[in-house]
Amino acid sequence: MNFPILSTLIFLPLLSSFFIFLSKDKKNNFGPIYISLFSSIATFLLSLFLWYSLDINTADFQFVEEKSWINDFIKFKLGVDGISILFIVLTTFITPICIISCINSVKNRVKEFLIAILILETFMIGVFCSLDLIIFYLFFEAGLIPMFLIIGVWGGSRRVYSAFKFFLFTLLGSVLMLVAIIAIYWITGTTDVTEIYNIKIPQEYQNLLWLAFLSSFAVKMPMWPVHTWLPDAHVEAPTAGSVILAAILLKMAGYGFLRFSIPMFPFASEFFTPLIYSLSIIAIIYTSLVALMQDDMKKLIAYSSVAHMGYVTLGIFTFTKQGIEGSIFQMISHGLISAALFLCVGVVYDRLHSRLISTYGGLVNYLPKYSFLFLVFALAALGLPGTTGFLGEFLVLTGTFQKSYLAALLGTFGVVLGAAYMLWLSKRVIFGVTTNPEIKTLSDVNKSEIIMLVSLAFLIIFFGFYPVPLMETFGVSVNSLIDNYQLALNSR
Repeated sequence: MNFPILSTLIFLPLLSSFFIFLSKDKKNNFGPIYISLFSSIATFLLSLFLWYSLDINTADFQFVEEKSWINDFIKFKLGVDGISILFIVLTTFITPICIISCINSVKNRVKEFLIAILILETFMIGVFCSLDLIIFYLFFEAGLIPMFLIIGVWGGSRRVYSAFKFFLFTLLGSVLMLVAIIAIYWITGTTDVTEIYNIKIPQEYQNLLWLAFLSSFAVKMPMWPVHTWLPDAHVEAPTAGSVILAAILLKMAGYGFLRFSIPMFPFASEFFTPLIYSLSIIAIIYTSLVALMQDDMKKLIAYSSVAHMGYVTLGIFTFTKQGIEGSIFQMISHGLISAALFLCVGVVYDRLHSRLISTYGGLVNYLPKYSFLFLVFALAALGLPGTTGFLGEFLVLTGTFQKSYLAALLGTFGVVLGAAYMLWLSKRVIFGVTTNPEIKTLSDVNKSEIIMLVSLAFLIIFFGFYPVPLMETFGVSVNSLIDNYQLALNSR
Protein backbone atom coordinates (compact mmCIF):
# COMPACT_ATOMS: atom_id res chain seq x y z
CA MET A 1 0.00 0.00 0.00
CA ASN A 2 1.59 3.26 -1.15
CA PHE A 3 -0.89 5.42 0.72
CA PRO A 4 0.52 6.61 4.10
CA ILE A 5 -2.38 5.19 6.07
CA LEU A 6 -0.65 5.28 9.46
CA SER A 7 0.34 8.94 9.15
CA THR A 8 -3.20 9.74 8.06
CA LEU A 9 -4.58 7.81 11.01
CA ILE A 10 -2.33 9.69 13.44
CA PHE A 11 -2.75 13.21 12.13
CA LEU A 12 -6.41 13.20 11.07
CA PRO A 13 -7.61 13.99 14.63
CA LEU A 14 -4.95 16.70 14.92
CA LEU A 15 -6.11 18.29 11.64
CA SER A 16 -9.72 18.12 12.84
CA SER A 17 -8.77 19.91 16.07
CA PHE A 18 -7.41 22.75 13.93
CA PHE A 19 -10.77 23.09 12.15
CA ILE A 20 -12.54 23.09 15.52
CA PHE A 21 -10.20 25.85 16.65
CA LEU A 22 -11.22 27.93 13.62
CA SER A 23 -14.95 27.26 14.08
CA LYS A 24 -17.12 30.20 15.21
CA ASP A 25 -20.09 28.29 16.63
CA LYS A 26 -20.12 29.37 20.29
CA LYS A 27 -23.84 29.40 21.04
CA ASN A 28 -24.71 25.70 21.22
CA ASN A 29 -21.35 24.07 20.35
CA PHE A 30 -23.02 21.89 17.71
CA GLY A 31 -20.37 22.85 15.14
CA PRO A 32 -17.34 21.67 17.18
CA ILE A 33 -19.21 18.57 18.36
CA TYR A 34 -20.20 17.56 14.82
CA ILE A 35 -16.70 18.17 13.47
CA SER A 36 -15.06 16.16 16.23
CA LEU A 37 -17.63 13.37 16.02
CA PHE A 38 -17.32 13.11 12.23
CA SER A 39 -13.52 13.13 12.49
CA SER A 40 -13.38 10.48 15.22
CA ILE A 41 -15.81 8.18 13.40
CA ALA A 42 -13.80 8.58 10.18
CA THR A 43 -10.63 7.71 12.10
CA PHE A 44 -12.35 4.66 13.57
CA LEU A 45 -13.49 3.46 10.15
CA LEU A 46 -9.97 3.97 8.79
CA SER A 47 -8.56 1.87 11.65
CA LEU A 48 -11.09 -0.88 10.88
CA PHE A 49 -9.91 -0.83 7.25
CA LEU A 50 -6.33 -1.09 8.50
CA TRP A 51 -7.30 -4.09 10.65
CA TYR A 52 -9.09 -5.70 7.71
CA SER A 53 -6.06 -5.15 5.45
CA LEU A 54 -3.56 -6.56 7.96
CA ASP A 55 -2.01 -9.93 7.12
CA ILE A 56 -2.53 -11.88 10.34
CA ASN A 57 -0.38 -14.78 9.11
CA THR A 58 2.89 -12.92 9.64
CA ALA A 59 4.49 -11.32 12.68
CA ASP A 60 6.34 -8.75 10.55
CA PHE A 61 5.53 -5.07 10.87
CA GLN A 62 3.24 -3.92 8.09
CA PHE A 63 2.29 -0.62 6.42
CA VAL A 64 5.77 0.61 7.42
CA GLU A 65 6.47 4.31 6.83
CA GLU A 66 9.97 5.67 7.29
CA LYS A 67 11.19 9.24 6.91
CA SER A 68 14.46 10.80 7.98
CA TRP A 69 13.76 13.50 10.56
CA ILE A 70 16.87 14.93 12.26
CA ASN A 71 20.01 14.30 10.17
CA ASP A 72 19.30 10.56 10.05
CA PHE A 73 19.72 10.49 13.84
CA ILE A 74 15.99 10.09 14.38
CA LYS A 75 13.67 8.42 11.89
CA PHE A 76 9.95 9.00 11.84
CA LYS A 77 9.24 5.29 11.49
CA LEU A 78 5.79 3.77 11.84
CA GLY A 79 4.42 0.25 11.52
CA VAL A 80 1.84 -2.12 12.99
CA ASP A 81 1.55 -5.81 13.72
CA GLY A 82 -1.16 -8.06 15.15
CA ILE A 83 -0.67 -6.71 18.67
CA SER A 84 -0.58 -2.97 18.03
CA ILE A 85 -3.51 -2.90 15.57
CA LEU A 86 -6.00 -3.91 18.28
CA PHE A 87 -4.92 -1.08 20.57
CA ILE A 88 -5.26 1.36 17.68
CA VAL A 89 -8.81 0.14 16.98
CA LEU A 90 -9.64 0.34 20.69
CA THR A 91 -8.37 3.93 20.79
CA THR A 92 -10.36 5.03 17.76
CA PHE A 93 -13.49 3.28 19.07
CA ILE A 94 -13.35 4.85 22.53
CA THR A 95 -12.70 8.40 21.29
CA PRO A 96 -16.13 9.02 19.62
CA ILE A 97 -17.78 7.58 22.75
CA CYS A 98 -15.92 10.17 24.83
CA ILE A 99 -17.06 12.91 22.48
CA ILE A 100 -20.68 11.79 22.76
CA SER A 101 -20.37 11.68 26.56
CA CYS A 102 -19.25 15.30 26.73
CA ILE A 103 -22.65 16.38 25.35
CA ASN A 104 -24.14 15.65 28.78
CA SER A 105 -21.17 16.15 31.09
CA VAL A 106 -19.14 19.12 29.78
CA LYS A 107 -20.88 22.49 29.91
CA ASN A 108 -18.00 24.99 29.79
CA ARG A 109 -15.31 25.47 27.14
CA VAL A 110 -16.67 22.57 25.10
CA LYS A 111 -14.69 23.62 22.04
CA GLU A 112 -11.38 23.54 23.90
CA PHE A 113 -12.31 20.23 25.54
CA LEU A 114 -12.92 18.61 22.15
CA ILE A 115 -9.60 19.94 20.85
CA ALA A 116 -7.82 18.36 23.82
CA ILE A 117 -9.56 15.02 23.22
CA LEU A 118 -8.60 14.93 19.53
CA ILE A 119 -5.00 15.96 20.16
CA LEU A 120 -4.78 13.24 22.80
CA GLU A 121 -6.12 10.72 20.27
CA THR A 122 -3.30 11.67 17.90
CA PHE A 123 -0.68 11.01 20.57
CA MET A 124 -2.28 7.72 21.67
CA ILE A 125 -2.41 6.33 18.14
CA GLY A 126 1.18 7.48 17.63
CA VAL A 127 2.34 5.44 20.63
CA PHE A 128 0.96 2.22 19.14
CA CYS A 129 2.41 2.91 15.67
CA SER A 130 5.93 4.03 16.60
CA LEU A 131 8.90 1.92 15.53
CA ASP A 132 11.55 4.36 16.73
CA LEU A 133 12.32 4.78 20.43
CA ILE A 134 12.55 8.58 20.24
CA ILE A 135 9.28 8.88 18.34
CA PHE A 136 7.64 6.51 20.82
CA TYR A 137 8.92 8.57 23.74
CA LEU A 138 7.67 11.83 22.21
CA PHE A 139 4.17 10.46 21.64
CA PHE A 140 4.21 8.68 25.02
CA GLU A 141 5.04 11.85 26.95
CA ALA A 142 3.12 14.33 24.79
CA GLY A 143 -0.12 12.66 25.86
CA LEU A 144 0.50 14.05 29.35
CA ILE A 145 -0.24 17.60 28.22
CA PRO A 146 -3.87 17.25 26.96
CA MET A 147 -4.67 14.81 29.79
CA PHE A 148 -3.23 17.27 32.31
CA LEU A 149 -5.50 19.98 30.90
CA ILE A 150 -8.56 17.70 30.80
CA ILE A 151 -8.17 16.95 34.52
CA GLY A 152 -6.96 20.40 35.57
CA VAL A 153 -9.50 22.51 33.67
CA TRP A 154 -12.63 20.35 33.51
CA GLY A 155 -12.16 18.26 36.66
CA GLY A 156 -13.72 18.43 40.11
CA SER A 157 -12.96 20.53 43.16
CA ARG A 158 -9.45 19.06 43.67
CA ARG A 159 -8.63 19.06 39.97
CA VAL A 160 -5.43 21.13 40.19
CA TYR A 161 -3.90 18.89 42.86
CA SER A 162 -4.86 15.72 40.95
CA ALA A 163 -3.64 17.08 37.62
CA PHE A 164 -0.22 17.99 38.99
CA LYS A 165 0.06 14.68 40.82
CA PHE A 166 -0.75 12.83 37.60
CA PHE A 167 1.71 14.93 35.62
CA LEU A 168 4.61 14.70 38.07
CA PHE A 169 4.27 10.96 38.70
CA THR A 170 4.21 10.06 35.02
CA LEU A 171 6.84 12.58 33.92
CA LEU A 172 9.35 11.71 36.63
CA GLY A 173 8.86 8.03 35.92
CA SER A 174 9.73 8.59 32.27
CA VAL A 175 12.93 10.57 32.79
CA LEU A 176 14.90 7.38 33.40
CA MET A 177 13.40 5.85 30.26
CA LEU A 178 14.74 8.77 28.24
CA VAL A 179 18.21 8.20 29.73
CA ALA A 180 17.89 4.51 28.81
CA ILE A 181 16.94 5.39 25.21
CA ILE A 182 20.05 7.57 24.94
CA ALA A 183 22.12 4.69 26.37
CA ILE A 184 20.61 2.29 23.82
CA TYR A 185 21.65 4.64 21.03
CA TRP A 186 25.17 4.76 22.49
CA ILE A 187 25.32 0.95 22.64
CA THR A 188 23.68 0.08 19.31
CA GLY A 189 24.08 3.24 17.22
CA THR A 190 20.37 3.39 16.43
CA THR A 191 16.95 4.00 17.95
CA ASP A 192 15.17 1.99 15.25
CA VAL A 193 13.23 -0.70 17.12
CA THR A 194 13.50 -3.36 14.38
CA GLU A 195 17.27 -2.84 14.10
CA ILE A 196 17.69 -3.09 17.88
CA TYR A 197 15.81 -6.41 17.79
CA ASN A 198 18.40 -7.74 15.34
CA ILE A 199 21.48 -6.19 16.98
CA LYS A 200 20.62 -7.56 20.44
CA ILE A 201 21.74 -5.47 23.42
CA PRO A 202 24.62 -7.05 25.42
CA GLN A 203 23.53 -8.87 28.55
CA GLU A 204 25.62 -6.75 30.93
CA TYR A 205 23.56 -3.63 30.07
CA GLN A 206 20.12 -5.17 30.13
CA ASN A 207 19.27 -5.06 33.84
CA LEU A 208 19.77 -1.32 34.24
CA LEU A 209 18.02 -0.52 30.96
CA TRP A 210 15.09 -2.79 31.87
CA LEU A 211 14.70 -1.06 35.24
CA ALA A 212 14.78 2.35 33.54
CA PHE A 213 11.93 1.35 31.24
CA LEU A 214 10.10 -0.18 34.23
CA SER A 215 10.26 3.17 36.04
CA SER A 216 8.05 4.63 33.33
CA PHE A 217 5.80 1.67 32.58
CA ALA A 218 5.14 0.90 36.26
CA VAL A 219 3.77 4.40 36.85
CA LYS A 220 1.70 4.43 33.68
CA MET A 221 0.25 0.93 34.25
CA PRO A 222 0.02 1.72 37.25
CA MET A 223 1.72 -0.93 39.37
CA TRP A 224 1.86 -1.03 43.15
CA PRO A 225 3.25 1.03 44.93
CA VAL A 226 3.31 3.88 42.33
CA HIS A 227 -0.44 3.67 41.72
CA THR A 228 -1.58 6.40 44.13
CA TRP A 229 -2.00 9.05 41.43
CA LEU A 230 -4.69 7.03 39.61
CA PRO A 231 -7.63 7.20 42.09
CA ASP A 232 -7.20 10.97 42.49
CA ALA A 233 -6.98 11.48 38.73
CA HIS A 234 -10.09 9.37 38.10
CA VAL A 235 -12.17 11.00 40.83
CA GLU A 236 -11.43 14.54 39.66
CA ALA A 237 -11.41 13.96 35.90
CA PRO A 238 -14.59 14.53 33.87
CA THR A 239 -16.30 11.38 32.60
CA ALA A 240 -14.58 11.44 29.21
CA GLY A 241 -11.20 11.92 30.89
CA SER A 242 -11.75 8.92 33.16
CA VAL A 243 -12.83 6.82 30.20
CA ILE A 244 -9.73 7.63 28.14
CA LEU A 245 -7.43 7.28 31.13
CA ALA A 246 -8.72 3.81 32.06
CA ALA A 247 -9.43 2.47 28.58
CA ILE A 248 -6.34 3.65 26.67
CA LEU A 249 -3.62 5.43 28.64
CA LEU A 250 -3.12 2.57 31.11
CA LYS A 251 -2.68 0.16 28.19
CA MET A 252 0.38 2.01 26.88
CA ALA A 253 2.52 0.51 29.64
CA GLY A 254 1.35 -3.05 28.97
CA TYR A 255 2.04 -2.47 25.29
CA GLY A 256 5.48 -1.10 26.20
CA PHE A 257 6.36 -4.30 28.08
CA LEU A 258 5.40 -6.36 25.02
CA ARG A 259 7.05 -4.14 22.43
CA PHE A 260 10.23 -3.09 24.23
CA SER A 261 11.02 -4.70 27.60
CA ILE A 262 10.73 -8.35 26.59
CA PRO A 263 12.14 -8.27 23.00
CA MET A 264 15.01 -5.87 23.78
CA PHE A 265 15.93 -7.11 27.27
CA PRO A 266 15.11 -10.85 27.40
CA PHE A 267 17.73 -11.72 30.03
CA ALA A 268 16.63 -8.90 32.33
CA SER A 269 12.98 -9.84 31.78
CA GLU A 270 13.73 -13.37 32.98
CA PHE A 271 15.81 -12.10 35.92
CA PHE A 272 13.14 -9.68 37.18
CA THR A 273 10.16 -12.00 36.68
CA PRO A 274 9.87 -12.77 40.44
CA LEU A 275 9.75 -9.02 41.12
CA ILE A 276 6.92 -8.55 38.61
CA TYR A 277 5.02 -11.51 40.06
CA SER A 278 5.31 -10.05 43.56
CA LEU A 279 4.20 -6.55 42.55
CA SER A 280 1.35 -7.94 40.46
CA ILE A 281 -0.01 -10.14 43.24
CA ILE A 282 0.22 -7.30 45.77
CA ALA A 283 -1.62 -5.02 43.34
CA ILE A 284 -4.36 -7.61 42.73
CA ILE A 285 -5.05 -8.40 46.39
CA TYR A 286 -4.22 -5.12 48.13
CA THR A 287 -6.11 -2.80 45.76
CA SER A 288 -9.08 -5.20 45.71
CA LEU A 289 -9.26 -4.94 49.50
CA VAL A 290 -8.96 -1.15 49.25
CA ALA A 291 -11.79 -1.14 46.68
CA LEU A 292 -13.98 -2.96 49.17
CA MET A 293 -13.58 -0.04 51.60
CA GLN A 294 -14.49 2.77 49.20
CA ASP A 295 -17.61 4.91 49.50
CA ASP A 296 -16.99 6.71 46.19
CA MET A 297 -18.02 4.84 43.03
CA LYS A 298 -15.24 6.32 40.90
CA LYS A 299 -12.58 5.47 43.47
CA LEU A 300 -13.84 1.91 43.71
CA ILE A 301 -13.65 1.46 39.94
CA ALA A 302 -10.23 3.16 39.87
CA TYR A 303 -8.81 0.73 42.43
CA SER A 304 -10.39 -2.16 40.55
CA SER A 305 -8.48 -0.95 37.46
CA VAL A 306 -5.19 -1.29 39.34
CA ALA A 307 -6.18 -4.83 40.35
CA HIS A 308 -7.19 -5.83 36.81
CA MET A 309 -4.00 -4.40 35.34
CA GLY A 310 -2.13 -6.58 37.84
CA TYR A 311 -3.37 -9.59 35.85
CA VAL A 312 -1.90 -8.00 32.72
CA THR A 313 1.65 -7.82 34.10
CA LEU A 314 1.26 -11.24 35.69
CA GLY A 315 0.32 -12.79 32.36
CA ILE A 316 2.94 -10.99 30.27
CA PHE A 317 5.81 -12.28 32.40
CA THR A 318 4.70 -15.90 32.32
CA PHE A 319 6.22 -15.95 28.80
CA THR A 320 3.61 -18.53 27.83
CA LYS A 321 1.18 -18.37 24.94
CA GLN A 322 -1.86 -18.47 27.22
CA GLY A 323 -0.42 -15.88 29.61
CA ILE A 324 0.57 -13.30 27.02
CA GLU A 325 -2.55 -13.78 24.90
CA GLY A 326 -4.61 -13.50 28.08
CA SER A 327 -2.84 -10.26 28.99
CA ILE A 328 -3.56 -8.70 25.61
CA PHE A 329 -7.15 -9.87 25.74
CA GLN A 330 -7.44 -8.57 29.31
CA MET A 331 -6.21 -5.13 28.21
CA ILE A 332 -8.79 -4.96 25.42
CA SER A 333 -11.48 -6.27 27.75
CA HIS A 334 -10.59 -3.86 30.54
CA GLY A 335 -10.61 -1.01 28.04
CA LEU A 336 -14.24 -1.77 27.19
CA ILE A 337 -15.47 -2.66 30.70
CA SER A 338 -13.76 0.20 32.57
CA ALA A 339 -14.97 2.68 29.96
CA ALA A 340 -18.52 1.41 30.43
CA LEU A 341 -18.36 1.56 34.24
CA PHE A 342 -17.02 5.11 34.27
CA LEU A 343 -19.72 6.12 31.79
CA CYS A 344 -22.32 4.57 34.10
CA VAL A 345 -21.00 6.66 36.99
CA GLY A 346 -21.09 9.71 34.74
CA VAL A 347 -24.74 9.10 33.82
CA VAL A 348 -25.96 9.31 37.42
CA TYR A 349 -23.43 12.00 38.36
CA ASP A 350 -24.83 14.29 35.65
CA ARG A 351 -28.23 13.92 37.29
CA LEU A 352 -27.44 14.07 41.03
CA HIS A 353 -23.87 15.46 41.07
CA SER A 354 -22.77 12.86 43.58
CA ARG A 355 -20.42 9.89 43.29
CA LEU A 356 -21.08 8.61 46.81
CA ILE A 357 -22.53 5.10 46.95
CA SER A 358 -24.71 6.11 49.88
CA THR A 359 -26.51 8.66 47.69
CA TYR A 360 -28.01 5.89 45.61
CA GLY A 361 -30.04 2.78 46.22
CA GLY A 362 -32.99 1.12 44.52
CA LEU A 363 -32.17 2.52 41.07
CA VAL A 364 -33.66 -0.58 39.47
CA ASN A 365 -37.13 0.68 40.43
CA TYR A 366 -36.76 4.02 38.65
CA LEU A 367 -33.99 3.54 36.03
CA PRO A 368 -34.54 -0.03 34.74
CA LYS A 369 -32.58 0.38 31.47
CA TYR A 370 -29.64 1.95 33.27
CA SER A 371 -29.74 -0.73 35.98
CA PHE A 372 -29.71 -3.56 33.45
CA LEU A 373 -26.69 -2.14 31.61
CA PHE A 374 -24.86 -1.38 34.86
CA LEU A 375 -25.29 -5.00 35.97
CA VAL A 376 -24.00 -6.28 32.63
CA PHE A 377 -20.80 -4.29 33.08
CA ALA A 378 -20.46 -5.17 36.77
CA LEU A 379 -20.78 -8.87 36.00
CA ALA A 380 -18.26 -8.54 33.16
CA ALA A 381 -15.84 -6.82 35.55
CA LEU A 382 -16.04 -9.68 38.04
CA GLY A 383 -15.33 -12.19 35.26
CA LEU A 384 -18.69 -13.76 34.45
CA PRO A 385 -18.35 -16.49 31.76
CA GLY A 386 -19.75 -15.23 28.48
CA THR A 387 -18.09 -11.84 28.87
CA THR A 388 -14.61 -10.66 27.90
CA GLY A 389 -13.71 -10.25 31.57
CA PHE A 390 -13.77 -14.02 32.07
CA LEU A 391 -11.56 -14.98 29.12
CA GLY A 392 -8.76 -12.54 29.91
CA GLU A 393 -8.39 -13.58 33.53
CA PHE A 394 -8.85 -17.29 32.75
CA LEU A 395 -6.06 -17.30 30.15
CA VAL A 396 -3.73 -15.30 32.42
CA LEU A 397 -4.26 -17.67 35.34
CA THR A 398 -3.87 -20.69 33.03
CA GLY A 399 -0.50 -19.37 31.90
CA THR A 400 0.50 -18.50 35.46
CA PHE A 401 -0.27 -22.02 36.69
CA GLN A 402 2.40 -23.28 34.27
CA LYS A 403 5.03 -21.13 35.95
CA SER A 404 4.05 -20.61 39.60
CA TYR A 405 1.31 -22.39 41.53
CA LEU A 406 1.54 -19.86 44.35
CA ALA A 407 1.15 -16.82 42.07
CA ALA A 408 -1.77 -18.48 40.30
CA LEU A 409 -3.45 -19.36 43.60
CA LEU A 410 -3.12 -15.82 44.94
CA GLY A 411 -4.29 -14.42 41.60
CA THR A 412 -7.38 -16.63 41.81
CA PHE A 413 -8.08 -15.24 45.27
CA GLY A 414 -8.06 -11.80 43.63
CA VAL A 415 -10.90 -12.96 41.35
CA VAL A 416 -12.95 -13.74 44.47
CA LEU A 417 -12.25 -10.28 45.88
CA GLY A 418 -13.20 -8.75 42.54
CA ALA A 419 -16.56 -10.47 42.68
CA ALA A 420 -17.00 -9.22 46.25
CA TYR A 421 -16.51 -5.51 45.57
CA MET A 422 -18.46 -5.48 42.29
CA LEU A 423 -21.42 -7.34 43.81
CA TRP A 424 -21.27 -5.08 46.86
CA LEU A 425 -21.34 -2.01 44.61
CA SER A 426 -24.25 -3.38 42.57
CA LYS A 427 -26.23 -4.28 45.67
CA ARG A 428 -25.84 -0.81 47.20
CA VAL A 429 -26.46 1.23 44.04
CA ILE A 430 -28.90 -0.80 41.93
CA PHE A 431 -30.81 -2.63 44.62
CA GLY A 432 -31.22 -1.84 48.30
CA VAL A 433 -33.52 0.70 49.91
CA THR A 434 -34.14 4.08 48.29
CA THR A 435 -33.33 6.60 51.01
CA ASN A 436 -32.77 9.59 48.73
CA PRO A 437 -36.11 11.03 47.51
CA GLU A 438 -34.36 12.70 44.54
CA ILE A 439 -33.82 9.28 42.96
CA LYS A 440 -37.56 9.01 42.32
CA THR A 441 -37.36 12.04 40.01
CA LEU A 442 -34.45 10.76 37.89
CA SER A 443 -34.90 10.08 34.21
CA ASP A 444 -33.61 6.89 32.64
CA VAL A 445 -30.80 6.84 30.07
CA ASN A 446 -31.33 9.11 27.05
CA LYS A 447 -30.58 8.37 23.41
CA SER A 448 -26.89 9.36 23.46
CA GLU A 449 -26.29 7.37 26.65
CA ILE A 450 -28.02 4.33 25.17
CA ILE A 451 -25.78 4.51 22.09
CA MET A 452 -22.61 4.58 24.21
CA LEU A 453 -23.53 1.91 26.72
CA VAL A 454 -25.22 -0.55 24.35
CA SER A 455 -22.30 -0.43 21.90
CA LEU A 456 -19.89 -1.31 24.73
CA ALA A 457 -22.20 -4.01 26.11
CA PHE A 458 -22.50 -5.58 22.66
CA LEU A 459 -18.74 -5.85 22.21
CA ILE A 460 -18.18 -7.16 25.75
CA ILE A 461 -20.69 -9.97 25.20
CA PHE A 462 -19.85 -10.63 21.53
CA PHE A 463 -16.11 -11.06 22.11
CA GLY A 464 -16.90 -12.90 25.34
CA PHE A 465 -18.65 -15.61 23.36
CA TYR A 466 -16.63 -15.31 20.14
CA PRO A 467 -13.06 -14.09 20.79
CA VAL A 468 -11.70 -15.61 17.56
CA PRO A 469 -11.27 -12.32 15.62
CA LEU A 470 -9.09 -10.91 18.40
CA MET A 471 -7.15 -14.11 19.11
CA GLU A 472 -6.39 -14.71 15.44
CA THR A 473 -5.17 -11.14 15.00
CA PHE A 474 -2.44 -11.27 17.65
CA GLY A 475 -1.80 -15.04 17.73
CA VAL A 476 1.11 -15.14 15.26
CA SER A 477 2.74 -12.04 16.76
CA VAL A 478 2.56 -13.57 20.25
CA ASN A 479 4.10 -16.82 18.99
CA SER A 480 6.93 -14.86 17.38
CA LEU A 481 7.51 -12.87 20.58
CA ILE A 482 7.79 -16.06 22.67
CA ASP A 483 9.99 -17.83 20.11
CA ASN A 484 12.40 -14.89 19.90
CA TYR A 485 12.51 -14.65 23.69
CA GLN A 486 13.32 -18.34 24.08
CA LEU A 487 15.88 -18.16 21.28
CA ALA A 488 17.63 -15.26 23.00
CA LEU A 489 17.78 -17.12 26.31
CA ASN A 490 19.10 -20.29 24.65
CA SER A 491 21.89 -18.30 22.95
CA ARG A 492 23.62 -17.65 26.28
